[in-house]
Amino acid sequence: MPASSALHTDRYEFTMLDAALRDGTAQRRCVFELFGRRLSGGRRFGVVAGTGRLLTLLRDYRFGDEELRFLRDEKVVDAQALAFLENYRFTGSISGYREGELYFPGSPILTVEGTFAEAVILETLALSVLNHDSAVATAASRMSIAAGDRPLAEMGSRRAGEESAVAAARAAFIAGFGATSNLEAGKRWGIPTMGTAAHAWTLLHDTEEDAFRSQIEALGTGTTLLIDTYDIRTGVETAIRVAGTDLGGVRIDSGDLPTVAADVRARLDELGATSTRITVTSDLDEFAIAALAASPVDSYGVGTSVVTGSGVPTAGMVYKLVARQDAAGGWVSVAKASTDKGSKGGRKAAFRTLERGTATSELVAVSDGFEAVSTAAEHPDARALQVLLVDGGEIDAAYEGADGVLAARAHHEVAREELPVRALALSRSDPAIPTVYVDA
Repeated sequence: MPASSALHTDRYEFTMLDAALRDGTAQRRCVFELFGRRLSGGRRFGVVAGTGRLLTLLRDYRFGDEELRFLRDEKVVDAQALAFLENYRFTGSISGYREGELYFPGSPILTVEGTFAEAVILETLALSVLNHDSAVATAASRMSIAAGDRPLAEMGSRRAGEESAVAAARAAFIAGFGATSNLEAGKRWGIPTMGTAAHAWTLLHDTEEDAFRSQIEALGTGTTLLIDTYDIRTGVETAIRVAGTDLGGVRIDSGDLPTVAADVRARLDELGATSTRITVTSDLDEFAIAALAASPVDSYGVGTSVVTGSGVPTAGMVYKLVARQDAAGGWVSVAKASTDKGSKGGRKAAFRTLERGTATSELVAVSDGFEAVSTAAEHPDARALQVLLVDGGEIDAAYEGADGVLAARAHHEVAREELPVRALALSRSDPAIPTVYVDA
């Protein structure tokens, strides 16, 4: 049996469940919405990531003997709630933005419909997955824009928790990175893996030349040699002397990268290694990558910055109740009115308006009721953004696994092509397109 994801939950979800079962409101039909009030870090767009992971975790959201025993021993809930959780299966529906899609303030990224009891306890799980993965994917997309046609590899596992490292590799791949150093991400999600040698390899050997010869013997001349353990110019010369002019690549991990890359390229060309590629991997972020645009760099390896969201480690999304049934069975729109933390009630349908293929607004149609929801036919100049992910408790497997990751990556490429030019700038600014609310 897969490991349960059921206790990846804040305690107050269960205390609300317990109280709702006591007062009879647990079975009221509800609509919860996951959205961001703003784009964190002054970014101009956000990237949805984590949806496929969330769906798989939802499959495993089950309460076995161990989970129930913990809840009972810690007196989190009473016997009635334990009986409910013992048989818990999400039977509602979830719709949302496709993974890899762009989002903006107020975008209804996920809409969860079900009873209060079955939907409220998914809050923490949904937010922990999408807040982390979307932050990484947003940073990765910005880096991909800065890199242009030059390949990017994710290599930040050592700067993250062991499971968040795997999730980060997945999110970065969806948003434009081409490979990861993380083998578990490769096994689990089908992401291409890469990696050759670290400075420890060179330091292990009596000379740099010995290290290079051994690596070439093991991996062939197509490998990439790390040339900055000692003197970079000497490292270049030693690399070509050992491998010949067919050496696949050299890697630079230190120094003033624009200057060093130019010097290395010039020396490689002087030695006849005109096809040997240069990879740089020294604490890069989107701004450092952009600064190297005119430098003779062929590819980038990014670590700390991408797995931590490049200074924005969470997307800042929230999960709020926006509609519910009242005691008589009628539907009521509800919204939080707190200062700077308000929400907008009502079930929503989202569309991206386009003019000659370029996005002009995020159009969100709000329904006070439950059934009257806008359809794509009502917005012919816009692209519908939501898809059905879970229908009556049945998860659409097309969004899971390695195939789901590839589909999300392909969708992100298409969605990003719709961005207006101003969205491609890296400076802090307002969202690239406005969010416009209309009545359904």
